[in-house]
Amino acid sequence: MTRQATHVYTEPRDIQRFEMLVQALSDGARVRLHLVDGQHCEGVVCARPTVQMFYDGTGKEGVNGVVELEHLNLSDWRRRVWFDQITDVEQLDTNAPLRA
Repeated sequence: MTRQATHVYTEPRDIQRFEMLVQALSDGARVRLHLVDGQHCEGVVCARPTVQMFYDGTGKEGVNGVVELEHLNLSDWRRRVWFDQITDVEQLDTNAPLRA
């Protein structure tokens, strides 16, 4: 993965929110992501994401993260979503009530 991101964050509240997302996006979890543009997408988390260091277009260093989802019924469907685009994580697994 490239170390470039459209947006990077350095504020403690943003970093804390991203760390909460990591906890809600465990490997294999079935989730619905609610996005800042009002849309949502749902799928299975391919692998637990991490908060990582990136550079934005101006060279500013900060954090962000990416989660990759796959669809249960469509083997060739995958979607990558940046953490800063996620407003809420809805757990669709019956045994996973964790929300971020």
